[in-house]
Amino acid sequence: MMRFFDFLFPPRVDENLVRNLAADAFLAEAAPRLVPVTRPGTVALLPFSTAAVRAAIHEAKYHGNRRAFALLAAALTDYLCDADEGFRNPVIVPVPLGRARKRERGFNQVEEIARRAAKKVGIAVDAELLTRTRETVSQVSLPRAAREENMRGGFRAAQRADPARTYILVDDVTTTGATLQAAVDALADAGAAHIVPLALAH
Repeated sequence: MMRFFDFLFPPRVDENLVRNLAADAFLAEAAPRLVPVTRPGTVALLPFSTAAVRAAIHEAKYHGNRRAFALLAAALTDYLCDADEGFRNPVIVPVPLGRARKRERGFNQVEEIARRAAKKVGIAVDAELLTRTRETVSQVSLPRAAREENMRGGFRAAQRADPARTYILVDDVTTTGATLQAAVDALADAGAAHIVPLALAH
């Protein structure tokens, strides 16, 4: 039946790659490392240079692919399980989309992934703590300086943060770190003392 539908509606290249990717093979790509693109440094879980990782990110981000959500959530789950002892009453904060972009897509892929991982490890998710202060242009084609200017002051916290908690700030991809840094700054301004910026891929 699947082959019949594929004949009528050929799958995207990335979709086909994600569909046929074994979870173990995908998790084998994970190699958490600290990248100094933010202050504090960002934990990056997966290499964006790998075809399987790029496919999963693109399918999650632009197509709401549930298989891609599951694969990326599994990588996040593994990291959270390994690092949990160093966290103080942790809460995951997905980097929010602007209202227009979320309305256009119908979902925030980072929130979808974070909720799946959080459910597995029993960590809270607060998707309302940060909000975008304005709609920003896509970062993809901007050089470093323009990305930083584009995102400066781009977030604010809806309430005070608890200085005793660890805030795990999650985004899907980081390059220059401009988006995550703007989110870190907003959390810090709200009183957060323990922030772990985390990118699914770098």
